[in-house]
Amino acid sequence: MEVVDFLHEPKKYAAIGAKLPKGVLLVGPPGTGKTLLAKAVAGEAGVPFFSISGSEFVEMFVGMGAAKVRDLFKQANEKAPCIVFIDEIDAIGQKRNTGSMGGNDEREQTLNQLLAEMDGFDGQKGVVLLAATNRPESLDPALLRPGRFDRRVPVELPDLQGRQAILEVHARDIKLEPGIDWGIIARATAGASGAELANIVNEAALRAVREGRKAVSQSDLEESVETVIAGAQRKNAVVSDKEKKIVAYHEIGHALVAAMQSHSAPVTKITIVPRTSGALGYTMQVDEGERMLMSRREILNKIATFTGGRAAEELIFGEDNITTGASNDIEQATKLARAMITRYGMSDEFDMVALETVQNQYLGGDASLACAADTATKIDSQVVETVKTAHEKARKILQENKPKLHELAAYLLEKETITGEEFMQILEH
Repeated sequence: MEVVDFLHEPKKYAAIGAKLPKGVLLVGPPGTGKTLLAKAVAGEAGVPFFSISGSEFVEMFVGMGAAKVRDLFKQANEKAPCIVFIDEIDAIGQKRNTGSMGGNDEREQTLNQLLAEMDGFDGQKGVVLLAATNRPESLDPALLRPGRFDRRVPVELPDLQGRQAILEVHARDIKLEPGIDWGIIARATAGASGAELANIVNEAALRAVREGRKAVSQSDLEESVETVIAGAQRKNAVVSDKEKKIVAYHEIGHALVAAMQSHSAPVTKITIVPRTSGALGYTMQVDEGERMLMSRREILNKIATFTGGRAAEELIFGEDNITTGASNDIEQATKLARAMITRYGMSDEFDMVALETVQNQYLGGDASLACAADTATKIDSQVVETVKTAHEKARKILQENKPKLHELAAYLLEKETITGEEFMQILEH
């Protein structure tokens, strides 16, 4: 808004002696609308908009990239006031002299030219540089100093209200049945980016067409959320009765453990219809509200819920007949237990010491251990301990509620997909 206002009324700022911020760097995960925001700013300000991708500057011949930068700024100065947008700026803005071999300093020259141009142009003229990246930590410090990109605007994943608003925007051009509740869809899509939400609305419309209807219904939207999260239903998958039974007990195991621990999210749907992602069934849990923080107890409960599937298999079919179906649960549980100890400082032995550093937080956030080898051994044993305790807890919960486990699993086998309401009804009677 500030940039738009400045481009509309530069005199107001000049009267006080304030200078326009030269560059605004938009950072955030992919699909959150950084490029979209830059276009919107140019559209609102009603000024010319130059858009170029960082990789377009990278040439085979040394000096070509730098020449392109000069050209770009020359055009921008002629057309001022205007907005120049460089997408994926990390292609040319990476830290210099990273000890790379080879004589091609093309990228460095391009960056140096960009730095010189940004210093050189007149702040009063009204050329604003916008840039987008999802790897802010790899950028050269000279690029981020005040006077170049002075503003960093984080474009994060949308929250609950944001998701609802985005869904409604994308649904404008789509014929909907009356009485669609966007709140339910927004709650079910925690952690989805704007691009994914657009995709969900489109999938729902495609599903309505496939089934020969004229408008999109609530069930289309709910099914498309699942398609995006877990893959489409595999109608033709042949699953033997025995395996179906195992999957049913496995999923009810998750759901029962979740429901019996008061701090877990309520179960919204359980299904044993195979999916294209390879899942033979899954339990969908949706939090009531948007949550930014997780307590230690909630994490432990979550780990116990992850182990519930395998625990149910052990209880019903015996230790020797446990299956590979829990591989994803095991991965998730281990990840959570590890993060508790290395990043969230939730273990007695290490207290509040960070033993892990996260790189590329917007692109998957890989973590690497930053500790001595024997500390790593201790961490491993604590992770094992944490998961073991949670597994025991899950087993105990299921042992105490064995009749309900049988009843629910039988019902799920018959229906294939049950809602959270049906689940709670059987559980409470």
